[in-house]
Amino acid sequence: MMAMRLASSIGRRSIDLVGLAGRSVIFLAESLSCGWLPPLRLKRIGDQIAFIGAKSVPIILLTGLFTGMVLGLQVYHNLGKFGSSGLLGSVVALSIIRELGPVLSALMVAGRAGSSITAEIGIMRITEQMSALEMMAVNPVKYVITPKLYASLVSMPILTVFFNLAGILGGYVVGVWWLGVDGHAFYSETARSVALSDIMGGLFKSVVFGLAVAWACCLIGYTAVPTTEGVTRATTRAVVVSSVAVLVLDYVLTSLLL
Repeated sequence: MMAMRLASSIGRRSIDLVGLAGRSVIFLAESLSCGWLPPLRLKRIGDQIAFIGAKSVPIILLTGLFTGMVLGLQVYHNLGKFGSSGLLGSVVALSIIRELGPVLSALMVAGRAGSSITAEIGIMRITEQMSALEMMAVNPVKYVITPKLYASLVSMPILTVFFNLAGILGGYVVGVWWLGVDGHAFYSETARSVALSDIMGGLFKSVVFGLAVAWACCLIGYTAVPTTEGVTRATTRAVVVSSVAVLVLDYVLTSLLL
């Protein structure tokens, strides 16, 4: 009897999980496809780029700068044990461009913009603004969700580039100005080791992460229980789910790219 109840519980959970995955994919497909149908919501996409991208630049630059500084400090002392401190620029640049830039940029955006996106959509459900849009013959997915997805796709690679530049600058400041590494060696090793494939791989990751973060936050906000407590829980869940999704996708994409 216990085994039957356990099997029944596992079966129900599996069916629910498959159903959730199917609804999520349909939600994403509908949201992306709406963007190509008239009327084009270019102004709303621009507003979302300003919110997700432009307003995230200060925190991205600050995070990138100190990440590069900490990484430069740690790498220098480890390379110094083998007499290879001249490779500091190469290690810092590759670490940031391949991994830390895309991942930390996505996590910052998930914490700053993703939570706000979920809360905004959840509040629109509480105040019945979604129903009002439908009554005015306006597709709420196209009007609310689609601009956020496209804005995230555009903003995340740009933010990652800013993070990479700030991170490499932070490594340079610590390595050259503080620890005395030769500046020419830092630059030459960075230029020699970083290939176009490394840059494009990091940007590809950032596009995937941007889509994953916006997808998770929009979906969770759109399906949130239309109460104050429901929106609060949805906001917390959105940040957690999107952050975990970024880390899991990072492993998958790194395995494929390497």
